[in-house]
Amino acid sequence: MREAVIVDAVRTPVGRGRPGGALAGWHPADLLAHTLGGIVERIDLDPVCIDDVLIGCVSQVGEQSVNIARSAVLGAGFPVSVPAATIDRQCGSSQQALHFATHAIESGAQDVVIVGGVEVMSRVPLGSSSAGRDPHGTRMRARCADRLVDQGVAAELIAAKWGMTRGEVDEYAARSQQRAVAAADDGRTSSELLTVPIDRGDGPTGEHLGRDEGLRPGTTVASLADLPLAFVDDDVRRRLPNLRGVVHAGNSSQLSDGAAAMVVMAHDVALDRGLQPRARVRATSVVGDDPILMLTGIVPATNRVLERSGIALEDIDVFEVNEAFAPVVLAWLHATGADPDRVNVHGGAIANGHPLGASGAKLVATLLNVLDRVDGRLGLLTMCEGGGMANATIIERL
Repeated sequence: MREAVIVDAVRTPVGRGRPGGALAGWHPADLLAHTLGGIVERIDLDPVCIDDVLIGCVSQVGEQSVNIARSAVLGAGFPVSVPAATIDRQCGSSQQALHFATHAIESGAQDVVIVGGVEVMSRVPLGSSSAGRDPHGTRMRARCADRLVDQGVAAELIAAKWGMTRGEVDEYAARSQQRAVAAADDGRTSSELLTVPIDRGDGPTGEHLGRDEGLRPGTTVASLADLPLAFVDDDVRRRLPNLRGVVHAGNSSQLSDGAAAMVVMAHDVALDRGLQPRARVRATSVVGDDPILMLTGIVPATNRVLERSGIALEDIDVFEVNEAFAPVVLAWLHATGADPDRVNVHGGAIANGHPLGASGAKLVATLLNVLDRVDGRLGLLTMCEGGGMANATIIERL
């Protein structure tokens, strides 16, 4: 079986996903095209050799519909011979795209695949793809009865199950902000970033976004203490009276605009082209889990990818665990016993944003960067996903 390697990965700085955000004026296909063009220019890759482009996107409606991957490929100026597909595995969409690319390369079906993701939530809001319609159908609802909840309430259920206090959850959120701000201030994130012209909706301003827009310097547990709960209202309390109520905007991932891309190749093909790969993909996993708790799949996904790779948890140098909500990462830490100092070293989505379909590829760029910074060898990325799923990936720095 051939080895799949990641030659390079980049991400845009993340804009705030609301009107007036730094990237809110970008059409999602154009933002992705900018990113695809940036990654091939960065490694001087002739796009004619690309076998496929696999793009994650969650809200595939409106400006993100009709296979946005193909629109971006053409917008980037790639040859018309380059195909593309758009993938939805919820928040793990671009991580799943990496898995698909890896498997295609390992099998010998393809040699060169660009993987990425995009989400411009200021223009295509979360939930817009269902537009008030029932996305589940009567059979799923019959199986899950009336227990289905949204992801924020699932995060509250996780906090209750693990007995988390608001202070514990807010302490984690403040640490994420502090780590992300420090990494940006020190220039530690610059190597993973592709700067983007700022457009807040009235056309380019002439400035470039070179830093994640959602960073909040000075965030502390005390500054988070007065934020109102986001998901526990009177109706939720009637249905779930045991919830403490700990989740709010400050310890949840941010609505975000952004894109990311990476080049995945067969190892021998990369070397033949004079390219030095940054990492090999050691193992992948994807699992289904409880659709009510929904966000706990990262625990069995982590266990499965470690088992498949034959690697022990303590041998992983750096972890990226997507910060959908602070209780999700804390539950994963409690369940796995991983060293918190190795987890989300440069902060996470609570601080620097979660552009849904782009987040898996975004975190690969971050994981490669952090491995370089700490001179580490092995990194593990895991991502919780709507509907009770999760992906996990282990990469080895070369």
